[in-house]
Formats: sequence, structure tokens, C-alpha cells
Amino acid sequence: MADLWLTIIGIGEDGLAGLSDASRKALSNAETVFGGERHLALADVGSRGRAWPVPFDAEVVLSRRGRPTAVLASGDPFWYGAGAGLAEKLAADEWVAYSAPSTFSLAAARLGWRLESAVCLGLHAAPFERLVPHLAPGARIICLVRDGKAAGDLARWLSERGWGASTFWALAALGGPNESVREYRAESYARASTGKLVAVALEAKGAQGLSRSSGLPDVLFAHDGQITKRPVRALALSALWPCPGSTLWDIGAGSGSISVEWALCGGTAIAVEAREDRVANIRSNAAEFGLAHRITVIAGNAPDALAGLDAPDAVFIGGGLDGAMFDAVWSRIVPGTRLVAHAVTLETEALLGELHQRHGGDLMRVEIAHAAPLGRYRSWEATRPVVQWSAVR
Repeated sequence: MADLWLTIIGIGEDGLAGLSDASRKALSNAETVFGGERHLALADVGSRGRAWPVPFDAEVVLSRRGRPTAVLASGDPFWYGAGAGLAEKLAADEWVAYSAPSTFSLAAARLGWRLESAVCLGLHAAPFERLVPHLAPGARIICLVRDGKAAGDLARWLSERGWGASTFWALAALGGPNESVREYRAESYARASTGKLVAVALEAKGAQGLSRSSGLPDVLFAHDGQITKRPVRALALSALWPCPGSTLWDIGAGSGSISVEWALCGGTAIAVEAREDRVANIRSNAAEFGLAHRITVIAGNAPDALAGLDAPDAVFIGGGLDGAMFDAVWSRIVPGTRLVAHAVTLETEALLGELHQRHGGDLMRVEIAHAAPLGRYRSWEATRPVVQWSAVR
């Protein structure tokens, strides 16, 4: 490894004493050592230390290319750390990494939890809503937070949403001489310290979590009536086949309910909507479900709004389909892409019939009725029929 110049080192609260011989040797040989002020103090690197810029910028490290350099990060640099952000900019023979136990590992060890069954999240700079998809009675979650104040804010956020009865641990300086592990209930945690970085662990108790099946209740979404209703949404998602890491184009997204449920399955979605008020609803729903990082909202009309986008794994067209839009979308997607389109008008229904005849796939007409009052009795109240065509390119 003649080109090796960068060593990425995980350091714990026990400082130099907890480092391997290889890590200590790399630190000794480094001309420059980058890290947080706390890391630099733990490693006792003196004048060779350079504190990270805020916000983080990998270019300051890359500017040292070819000179012996070390980077310090908390615990495992590749779990919510700087490791991957640096490694992806370097050739494999330019760097080496020595990891220490992660904060997640140390927290699980203190609490006696199976780490593989716990949810591990980094909430240093992410909204607390990232917790929403994971909250369920009995769920065990470990979160990295900025400081004690952030831990208090998180406890209040949980309490306001019906999870105040959750067992709530504040864990500070894990693995070091000043380690602290304290247990509370979320609703009673009132610490407002801005001290050392901490982790929070919680065992969720209280409100009902989100179902993992398709077709969440319509009431959970902000909408103006333009929403793919729950039963039809479940049928659409079944045909779309969401998978972790896959990308959806949600065209004429309305409330974004399809995008939200797709993203809950681990994919990413691009929601295209022309009306600004509905764009606002999509953004609100993405934020409330903790999925703003997985849903990109484009204000505009398809197909023009699709220009420059990478090809998706699936496409949903909830309304506004005509021959020109179909041709534009169909020409942009690659073989193997799933396309699902809905129609409620006779004209679009006729188009879907033609497309089914031309391209195959599945065509079905869905009619749903709900029980509703009729005088002193009840009767079936039918909703507008929906025609669904689904096909694979």
C-alpha cells in the first residue's frame, strides 16, 4: 500500500488507552490529525490537531493528500461517522481504518439488549420525525443526539405524541471514566444540560405504531380530497412492488400518500405535482412521517418535470394520463420497470384499455361501497369506480 496516506481511527472515551498499537502508531506518524475538539483532546495530539470545520467538509482532509494524515471519529467511523464520506472520495489503497466499539454497541452492552434487534439512528442533525416509522410498543431504539438539551427536546417530542410512558435512558461518555447511564420515563425527563454528547435509548410504550401493510388510513395524511383512498392505494402499492433501495416516480402525486407508503418500505420517491397547495401537502406528509430525506417533491407538470431524472424502478400515474404523457414516460423507462396507472374518467379508461391491448399487463376495474346511514337504516354508498392498469416495460 505505497499510496497509503490517510488513517481513519475510531476513538472512545477511554482515549489513547483504548486504541490498538496500529492506531497509536498511525497517530504518532501523522503530520496532521483531524477530529472534533473532544477527540483531539482524548488523543493528546497537541499542535498537530485540526478541528473539523462546521459544517463538515471532507475537502480539508483531501487537501493533505499524499502526506501522513489521521482522522479521529467517535467509535466506529463507518456508522454515522466520517468514514464512508471520506472513503468514497479515495482509492482503496490510499486509506486504512481502525474502528473502536460504536456508541450503539456500548449502549446495547450496558442495557443488555440484542443489538441486531434494536433500531439505531443518528439524530445529530436529523429531525425527530425520523423515529416515526420505527415507533411501536416494545420497540427498542438507540439514538445519537447532540447533547443533553437535545435529549430533553426528544423526550418532550415523544410525550407530545403519546409515547411519554416510554422508558428513556440518557447515556453519556460511554466507555470512559465519566460514563453515566440514567433511566427515566420520557415524560419525566427534564434535563436541560448542554454538556457532553449523549446517546438516548428508549423502550417504546404508549401510542400505536404504523402498520407495515399497504393502505394506511386516509386520516393520517394532509390532503384536500385529492388522495388515492386507502383500499385503492393498497391495490396500487401491491402492483408497484416497493422494495428497499428502489425508486418511484409518483406522477400527479396529490397528497403524496403513494410516495409516503413507498418510502416506508425503504425506497425513495420523486413526487411530481403541479398545484402548489398540493405540493405543500406532500412536503408536510413527508415531514410528518419522517421521510423528507426519502421523498423529493417536484412542482410542475409531467412529462416536462421529469427531464433530467434518472430512470425509476416503478411509475405510478394517479391522474391526468393521456396518450402524449404515456408515450413520454414509456420511452424514458427501462425494461423491467413497473408502471401502474389509474383512471376514473371514461376517456382515460378507454386509453388504459388500448394500452392493455397493446402492451399486456393486468387491467381491472375496482368498485367499492361503504355502509352509510339511510334514514333509520343503512345502505351501501358506492365510491367512483377506478380502473387500474399495471404492466412491466
